[in-house]
Amino acid sequence: MFDVRPVAYVIGLLVACLGACMLLPLVVDLAEGRGEWPVFLESASITMLAGGLTSLSCANAVKKGLTLQQTFLLTTGVWVALPVFGALPFVLGATGVSYTDAFFEAMSGLTTTGSTVLTNLDGLPKGLLLWRGLLQWLGGIGIIVVAMVFLPELRVGGMQIFRSEAFDTMGKILPRATQISASISSIYISLTLFCTISYLLCGMNAFDATVHAMTTVSTGGFSNYNASFGTFSGPAEYVASVFMILAALPFVRYVQMVAGHRFVLLSDSQVLTFLAIIGTLVVVTSITLLSIFPHHPEQAVREALFNITSIISGTGYASVDYMSWGPFLIAMFFFIGLIGGCAGSTACSVKIFRYQLLFASIRVQLRRIRAPHGVFVPRYQGRPVGPDVLSSVMSFFVFFVVSLGVLSVALSLTGLDFITSVSGAATAIANIGPGLGDTIGPAGNFSSLSDTAKWILSFAMLVGRLEILAVFALFTIGFWRA
Repeated sequence: MFDVRPVAYVIGLLVACLGACMLLPLVVDLAEGRGEWPVFLESASITMLAGGLTSLSCANAVKKGLTLQQTFLLTTGVWVALPVFGALPFVLGATGVSYTDAFFEAMSGLTTTGSTVLTNLDGLPKGLLLWRGLLQWLGGIGIIVVAMVFLPELRVGGMQIFRSEAFDTMGKILPRATQISASISSIYISLTLFCTISYLLCGMNAFDATVHAMTTVSTGGFSNYNASFGTFSGPAEYVASVFMILAALPFVRYVQMVAGHRFVLLSDSQVLTFLAIIGTLVVVTSITLLSIFPHHPEQAVREALFNITSIISGTGYASVDYMSWGPFLIAMFFFIGLIGGCAGSTACSVKIFRYQLLFASIRVQLRRIRAPHGVFVPRYQGRPVGPDVLSSVMSFFVFFVVSLGVLSVALSLTGLDFITSVSGAATAIANIGPGLGDTIGPAGNFSSLSDTAKWILSFAMLVGRLEILAVFALFTIGFWRA
């Protein structure tokens, strides 16, 4: 019989920790003096009580490592339970939104998607703005641990190719996850501190620098202002671009660099490919912008670098309304959002390594056509890739495309136009942030969408952040019979 108690125990602990984190914006609200602190006191009390009681009631069932089914359920259950309680400050606070909107905002935050339904960011209490940043910051470090520990073990979408780099955790997943989290957390916190200091040097005040550092390093994209990053032009855009790129690189490489392997980052084909793609896209975009705005070369390069990096990393900041850049760049922005960063980073979407494995498989197939009797094996970073990895990658691509199509149709049935439906589905399942068009583009937000559309997009954010297959496996009868 399937025992859900070990899963509930871990989820309860994490929910209680989320409640404790609500005390930080409570202190900020007290300091601001707008009388909003009771919102976080009430939310923290409810969240810590619910999480604590759940863990206490299930503590006697935690005796050994999790089974495969329990790990799948835990991976998805955490990302469902946390937004349920993370939405409380938005419902009880000064936003005046419904629970649907609050859940959407919390899910967008924890999955580091960056889509928002809030329309008056400039006037919100600082506690709520900090809470949005905290949600993304916590979601960023959480997804790194999931990507490095859980997903390789679950053989999701080719992630098993990184199992050796995730320190072989099967059978002892919780203790090893703690050790890996400690190593990654120090890197994550260091990047956040350096980013905060850099923003301060660019002229941001301490609050804006802190919140934007959290949403930059998590590649989340929540901003304190309706104009997003357009509020800060100039040097801050260069700083943001650098840290978005750093956050989109594999964090396990940073751990190895700290351990003494100085050049391991530059020996990773994912990293080199990712940087080459960004460089090429920035050059193409800059040239196109210069043909439109010939008198502003530095601005063209800066806006190209910032917005390309923001979209490909899945951060979702916008410094300008790039919908005015013409159809070629608009179409390009749609497709680069489906590329993503490196595995084991805070970045989202398909990920660079899957495209590398896809092209490696295609090359082998083409060589087999030319030489039917030859023996050709696809390789990744010099190592042969097994058929199980390739099968997972191909399954991921199929599920991604099918899910994108189904979500687009579902959104269109709620009354949305074609551009909004397709770009909304893409931005949700790829966890990018802004979509395309006047409604959900970089100059708009998701507040005008129906409740049905918001729940569809919330589910899409969850599915996309957990690499699709980890969620859909829970809906198969054969999985629970295994």
